[in-house]
Amino acid sequence: MDAQELKSKTPDELKDQLVALKKEAFNLRFQQANSQLENTARMRAVRRDVARVKTVLNQKAAEAAASN
Repeated sequence: MDAQELKSKTPDELKDQLVALKKEAFNLRFQQANSQLENTARMRAVRRDVARVKTVLNQKAAEAAASN
């Protein structure tokens, strides 16, 4: 997922995406605790995706505040 993709989404879609990513991160942490996690790099990718979504949400909020 790249930032350009995220910028084209609405804030509601981004919030849904954030919830899904956080659920995935939780499940990955749970798998790691039980020694069942096979792709450890996925944890890093999900964490970065969460950060990207949050960044775009904050940018959209700042733009909305500036336009008012």
